Amino acid sequence: MIDLHSHVLPGLDDGADEIEGSVDMALEAAALGITALAATPHVRDDYPTTVDQMRDAVALVRKVLLERRIDLEILPGAEISFDRLHLLDTEDLRPFGLGGSPNYVLVELPFFGWPLNTAEELRRLRERGFTAVLAHPERNSSVQDSPQHLAELVQAGALVQLTAASITGGFGAAAARSSKTLLSAGLAHLIATDTHRAKGRGTSLAPALESLRDPALARWLTTDVPAAIVEGSKIPPRPATRPGWLGKRLGRGGAAYRTPILRKPT
Repeated sequence: MIDLHSHVLPGLDDGADEIEGSVDMALEAAALGITALAATPHVRDDYPTTVDQMRDAVALVRKVLLERRIDLEILPGAEISFDRLHLLDTEDLRPFGLGGSPNYVLVELPFFGWPLNTAEELRRLRERGFTAVLAHPERNSSVQDSPQHLAELVQAGALVQLTAASITGGFGAAAARSSKTLLSAGLAHLIATDTHRAKGRGTSLAPALESLRDPALARWLTTDVPAAIVEGSKIPPRPATRPGWLGKRLGRGGAAYRTPILRKPT
């Protein structure tokens, strides 16, 4: 499995405080079946991470993991706040590419409200050669109330990354319902941990994947799509959905995204 959202780099944001915290997170991730972990430190007003800081921290964590023989690949990246996108030109954004890919960026939308310029800002990203991967939109109050906000962005080319803990209720009932709505509607493309520390919330992908009761879909969300992003290849088609809580909503045989389900699951 490939986890494309973590705060494993020490001392840069609200994730690992020091290198031992990074090591603990890496050990836990490797033990839980994750083979590659993208370091995605915040790039926002309270944590204005620079490219050099990110690169130096990635190099440090890689060195320590190699010395301690921890079999986990650390990939570069960043979680860029939506309101800072316009401050970064193309050459600023490229090194922050998700998983080391020069054409994908992980974008954090606000948790409350919906910026009126969201579609326009993501369109500008596309014109600059980037695909936006939207981090945990299921936790946004406007998406919870109206998934159509997200449907329009996905139709325009954006990808959606859910937090594993949201699916299993770790961020409350509204985020759990929203996650199921987005999965059922085909509006989710990746599941990641957004882990901030070992033994903290959301370190494991397994409970969320088990709840899907669909191994093919679970692999697509945590291996096939993340691998395509890292490799810069075409996103593979979504597999047909097997019966289960998700399959029952889509119907036997399932389907890729066509028309969003705009009601919340019960």
